[in-house]
Amino acid sequence: MSNLSVVILCGQSPRHLHFANRLCEACDPKAIVQESGSELTLKKIWKLLRKPALLQRKVSRWLRDRKRYTGNREAEFFFGLETPRLAREDLRQEVPHINHPDVLAIVDRIQPDLIAVFGTSLIKGELLEKGRLGIVNLHGGLSPEYRGADCTFWALYNQEPEKIGCTIHYINAGIDTGDLIAHVSPEVKASDDELTLFWRAVSDSTEAFVELMDRLEKGERFGSLQTAKGRLYQVKDRQGSHEAELDRLMRDGLLRDLHLGKRIQWFKR
Repeated sequence: MSNLSVVILCGQSPRHLHFANRLCEACDPKAIVQESGSELTLKKIWKLLRKPALLQRKVSRWLRDRKRYTGNREAEFFFGLETPRLAREDLRQEVPHINHPDVLAIVDRIQPDLIAVFGTSLIKGELLEKGRLGIVNLHGGLSPEYRGADCTFWALYNQEPEKIGCTIHYINAGIDTGDLIAHVSPEVKASDDELTLFWRAVSDSTEAFVELMDRLEKGERFGSLQTAKGRLYQVKDRQGSHEAELDRLMRDGLLRDLHLGKRIQWFKR
């Protein structure tokens, strides 16, 4: 167990709760900050009303995600029969968005060794410079080749299941472009689908994050510059035609006869 003091910034889905809980077991947690996403300003409402296509995309994404996540599969994957919850609810603080002034105030008050991030919106400004050992993110794709959103989906769509995984990296002002700490790729099974692969990658990467904290405390240094540009996938890029094509690929045996075990690559200085 690491004695590092850590502030955790995360989302509220079962995978994010699992990440926060596991880190709390393995370090000295000081705060868990979660976005509520409830700060719907008049400016945001006006923007949506002025751009029907944007509103339609957001509604379509919401409906698609409700269908994909039906049946509480994610909760069962990470929590079994238990109700997903934070083990350290006493540390939880909710903010409208991750760049809210309250977040900076929390970090300035605590002065943590490390800021651990998973599942928040894009972090900007002064917060990027905080944390004695830095601010580290768990991203659901292998950067730089797979940056942005839905990276497991796109790796499968591109018929590159060997490139499914997560990246642990330092955060900079870009989108998943900070110095690399580790690539974590999960075991790939013929029975898998997009979500089970993504969740297994998150689970394996959470354990790697726990290992990272212990190694940082011992003085090891990580970080490799991302020299390749790669590709940034955005939420709007994923269309129904892409999903239909991936369904066909999976039915035709995209994962059949694969023998890919868990893999991890550390990027030490």
